Amino acid sequence: HSPISFDQLSVLISIIQQSNIDAFVRVGKNDILEIKKTLDLGVNGIIVPMIKNEKDAINAVKYTRYPPIGNRSFGYSKANKYGINFDRYIKKSNKIKLLLQIEHVDAIKNLETILSVKNIDGTIIGPYDLSGSINQPGNLSSNKIKELIKKYEKISRKFNVPMGYHQVKIDHTQLRKIINKK
Repeated sequence: HSPISFDQLSVLISIIQQSNIDAFVRVGKNDILEIKKTLDLGVNGIIVPMIKNEKDAINAVKYTRYPPIGNRSFGYSKANKYGINFDRYIKKSNKIKLLLQIEHVDAIKNLETILSVKNIDGTIIGPYDLSGSINQPGNLSSNKIKELIKKYEKISRKFNVPMGYHQVKIDHTQLRKIINKK
């Protein structure tokens, strides 16, 4: 949802990391080239949108991780200082966080198989797309959305997978409720 180019993204990542903050990037889609280019910029975490099933989750892991876990290709890039820190980067690359966006009713239906995939660090619920997937776009207070989010929370707790929430409007009271739910 952003017009940011990879050149601009590279600068933003540098600024964020110089402030001793981890840089997480939500890529535009679950695509090997887009994920590779983003990882090669040296991010600390990748957020992959529109995960709907186990195959999508497996692909996100494969695109994000080096062999033997995944099939990410090796090469000199900004992430490894164009080869200067190649070995060190490869060793620490397993610390890159992978978060999957759960934002479609199909993802909720398939959540147990999605969360069964190894090497996922967490998920984030996407309420707007979730509401759109049940033909109630933007109706975040509907009973159906509330049911789907409760199911998401229940299954995520069962699999002990950390959950994230997109808070549409800043509401500190609601944010505290979400944090305290754990």
